[in-house]
Order: sequence, then structure tokens, then C-alpha cells
Amino acid sequence: MSSSPDIAGILDNTKELDRLRKEQEEVLVEINKMHKKLQATPEIVEKPGDTSLSKLKNLYIQAKELSESEVTVSNILLTQLDALLPSGPTGQQRRKLGNEHKRKRMKVDSDVTRVSPSMRNQIEAYASLKGEQVAARVTAEDAEKDEWFVVKVIHFDRETKEVEVLDEEPGDDEEGGGQRTYKLSMSCILPFPKRNDPSSTQEFLPGKHVLAVYPGTTALYKATVISTPRKRKSDEYLLEFDDDEEDGALPQRTVPFHKVVALPEGHRQ
Repeated sequence: MSSSPDIAGILDNTKELDRLRKEQEEVLVEINKMHKKLQATPEIVEKPGDTSLSKLKNLYIQAKELSESEVTVSNILLTQLDALLPSGPTGQQRRKLGNEHKRKRMKVDSDVTRVSPSMRNQIEAYASLKGEQVAARVTAEDAEKDEWFVVKVIHFDRETKEVEVLDEEPGDDEEGGGQRTYKLSMSCILPFPKRNDPSSTQEFLPGKHVLAVYPGTTALYKATVISTPRKRKSDEYLLEFDDDEEDGALPQRTVPFHKVVALPEGHRQ
């Protein structure tokens, strides 16, 4: 019976995959609409105040993020299914086959691993984060609130696809008060934009909800973009953090672009 929670987890992730697919289809419909509009009236983009191109760019960014999430969830599903598959004769059989029918196996492999280039890219991307600071969700699945902290990646296990991270500055209320390490799945990790390359960074537009490092802390909270680095001609966002009331109003705070990431799906605060 020990495998039943795994089955539940697999079903959850399958539902999540389904949701991501549906959302991608909706975004693609919007992209196609925009393409038709721009093909029919290309001169519209010349008009002052027209936002067609930035809308299209945002739709593409959304499509890219959704497909990246799809890869992450697929990876998790593969790991979960591997854990459930019985090891033993089937594994040995496959190894024997490998030596006897290399050519045949290559064909089978190419059929099976269609997702592999993007999956490999994902794994390489996570492996290259070693020594980097990232945002990590360190709360249990059933916690009421998601807690995200700035942590340092110390190891990425390609087999289990787990990222080992170090919380270099745990809060004063932590028991023991020392540095803590966590082993987290890839879905609990959000890489920060590269601080030395602002141009390659996705810019979150005003009104967009993001996850950002609260000034003076190593914790990330949900915030709303008020103004972007490009608009401010600096490398900082102007943000309003949720639940950050002072005298009945939300103060606007500046946060460097490399400490702001996309708000994860289903964030609980």
C-alpha cells in the first residue's frame, strides 16, 4: 500500500499537465488572433499608443513559461513513475537487449525520448545553478502559506532531480539558528535573472503580480509591479508588496530586477 500516495501525486501532476496544456492552447489562440490582426492591418503598429507588439511579446513569454512549466511537471512525473516501476527482470532484460541489438535500441530510444532535448536542457540549466543564489519554496506541500527564501544551490542530483540548497541566513526565530540545507524538487526552485545581463531578462509590466525579495531580507513575497526598470531608466522595479500596509496604505518599494521572478502558479500567501 505504500505506493498509494505516489499514485495520488502522479494524478495531481497529470491534472496539472492537463491544465498547463489547456492554458497553452488558450494562449496560442490569442497569438493566432494577434497574427491575423497584424497581417490584415500591419500599419496599426505605427499608430501612437498601439500596444499590439508588446501584447504579442507578452503572449509569447507566457507560452514559453507554460511550456517550461510543462517540462518541469513532465520531469517530476517521470521521476514518480520511475520510482513506482518494479526494478528487476525488466531492467536486466533491457540491459541485455542493449548489448545485443544496439541498432534496434537506438530506433526505440529515439521514439521514446522525444521530450528528451528539452528535458536535457532543463537538467543542464539546473545543474549549472551550482553556487548560484535562487528563490526556493521551503514549505511542506500541505502548509497554509508558501514560504520562499533566497538560498544557495550546493548540489543538483541528476538521478533524483533534487536540488540541494543552503539557507545561509535563517531567521532569528529558527531553532538552532545555524545554516540549514534542504533537498527540494526542481519545481520548488526559481532561478533569478542574471544581474549582469538586464537585456536578456523578461520584464514584468505594470499591474503584473510577481514574487520579489523584500528589501533588507532574504524572503520573497507577492508584489504588484508599479513601474519597470526600463521606465525608471534604472535596474530597479518599483513594487507594492501585498500585506505591507503602513498607515493604511501600501508603500512603494524599489527592488533590483535580479531579485524579481514570475509568481508561481497557485501561490498561497
